[in-house]
Amino acid sequence: MSEMSFEQMLDESFKTIRNGEVVDGTVIDVKPDEIVLNIGYKSDGIITRSEYTNEANVDLTTVVSVGDTMEAKVLKVNDGEGQVLLTYRRLAAEKGSKRLEEAFESKEVLTAKVSQVLEGGLCVVVDETRVFIPASLVSDTYEKDLSKYKDQEIEFVISEFNPKRRRIIGDRKQLLVEKKMELQRELFARIKVGDIMEGTVKNVTDFGAFIDLGGADGLLHISEMSWGRVESPKKVFKVGDVVKIFIKDINETKIALSMKFPAENPWNGAAEKYAVGNIVTGRVARMTDFGAFVELAVGVDALLHVSQISKDHVEKPSDVLKVGQEIEAKIVDFNEDEKKISLSMKALLPQQDEAEEVNEDIADVDIEAVANEEE
Repeated sequence: MSEMSFEQMLDESFKTIRNGEVVDGTVIDVKPDEIVLNIGYKSDGIITRSEYTNEANVDLTTVVSVGDTMEAKVLKVNDGEGQVLLTYRRLAAEKGSKRLEEAFESKEVLTAKVSQVLEGGLCVVVDETRVFIPASLVSDTYEKDLSKYKDQEIEFVISEFNPKRRRIIGDRKQLLVEKKMELQRELFARIKVGDIMEGTVKNVTDFGAFIDLGGADGLLHISEMSWGRVESPKKVFKVGDVVKIFIKDINETKIALSMKFPAENPWNGAAEKYAVGNIVTGRVARMTDFGAFVELAVGVDALLHVSQISKDHVEKPSDVLKVGQEIEAKIVDFNEDEKKISLSMKALLPQQDEAEEVNEDIADVDIEAVANEEE
């Protein structure tokens, strides 16, 4: 029996490895683009940057330290320079693929950082395995710009798993819809007509504003925004405003809201405040050919008919009045049921005495005509 050489004995002291084998190693050196592992073999194992991660330009010294233990897969026992070429990324991807398959079958909710924003959706990486979330499954509402999700951690489920066709699809929309449904159920279980709440303006239209109540949206119609007149909701509210409202009506999943709180009703005590004969001050709010509407208080308008503006003939209100002008007038009619008040400026003008009226009547007579009649 021949004696083994020193080199042979040294080779025998190390384990044997094969391509495709998974090995354990300890980091003995790290460079920005390369990791060196002691894998208990006669040659060290090398993991290049591209075989560590899919992320480009990663400085490996920031993610791995000397002394760390790692598991890797053998790509080549001899890379041509006497070293063992290893891959961490592909082994992690294999494990990640298995992990995603299990998550797909169990409908597990996963969390991952968005690594890439594409025109058609988002990409996330789970254990070095790429998952694509189409734009239509990113949110429960249409979002034109997805850039805000870059580097954000998001939750999703795997809705399609087909690694052979490289199709692993994530779905975030499903979770958002389920969460909203749960919040909606909780909201409707605790609210009732008359409840006073705070909400956030979600959208403003020409006919009203939609208010997020924390589980469902309610409609604040333009007619319910104020006891006074609102020309345009967009002049009153903007998205993000926090408002105090009360629930006026609930019809299945539809909620009608109001800001016309009964305690603030300007018609409270109106019978006394606007009794016939009272003299009031108001602001001309708008005009028509037949009269002017005068705002006595927010939500209380009175009609000043054209015939009640002056003792002189007035063709139309705009001939003597202008919008925004403050006037003083007398209440000549009050109907609380119909919320109607009539005013008169003419009633405040000084009355002529009988002698003056007689003199005026005489002055209007054609004296010469009377003399001719007597002859």
